[in-house]
Amino acid sequence: MPEIQNLLVWLLLGGISGWIASIIAGKNGKMGLVANIIVGIIGAFIGGWVAGLLGLGPATGLNLWSFIVSVAGALILLWVINLLNRN
Repeated sequence: MPEIQNLLVWLLLGGISGWIASIIAGKNGKMGLVANIIVGIIGAFIGGWVAGLLGLGPATGLNLWSFIVSVAGALILLWVINLLNRN
């Protein structure tokens, strides 16, 4: 049962992180639920990688730091996507 709970937490955190990042990035939160979840989850990996490179410490568990790292990574992902779409 813990695996299902972990999956649900990933989906929830990813969806919220992606949604907030899309609002900050000027998309007005209108990417859709699935896109928000995907951007948030990929953003969590990107944010964790960048935080590690900067020596900011790991983002583990469900806490405020993990949420901040996830949103920051989602913003980076959306920024890269916007750069690629301009060309």
